[in-house]
Amino acid sequence: MAVTDTTKNRIGLPLSLSIRAITFFFVAAAVSGCTSGSLDLFEGASKVDRSISTATVPKPPQETVSDQVTILNAVTSTDLTKLGDSPLPWANTTTGSAGVVSSIREASRNGTTCRDFVTTRHAFDGVAQYRGTACLDPAGRWTLVSFAARS
Repeated sequence: MAVTDTTKNRIGLPLSLSIRAITFFFVAAAVSGCTSGSLDLFEGASKVDRSISTATVPKPPQETVSDQVTILNAVTSTDLTKLGDSPLPWANTTTGSAGVVSSIREASRNGTTCRDFVTTRHAFDGVAQYRGTACLDPAGRWTLVSFAARS
């Protein structure tokens, strides 16, 4: 024998159904109060912030001075006799760029030691290949004398 709820309210519905309907009504009323402020479809036009627009952030330069200094340090601080023909990876934690120097050739030009190199640069704006030259100045410091995208 199954037990059923036979208690009924004044309009003849089972009491458990009436309680569910009343609970649903109160929950729906409470939730609608939470969202009614954000559904302001007709009066919100005067509150729109028009000072922000898209595509207004200036595009950074393709190669930064910081990346050039990092590449210069990698190319000039390596021992070429130990490196041989191996690639030389570099990374700049300031800009997030990284790359691989694929070749470094040292030569003397008019009594000045220079290193010609080819490197890649992997950054948020893409991957590019560059050719550069670093030379020792009279004071004994390495200086980047050329750095350009390789075509």
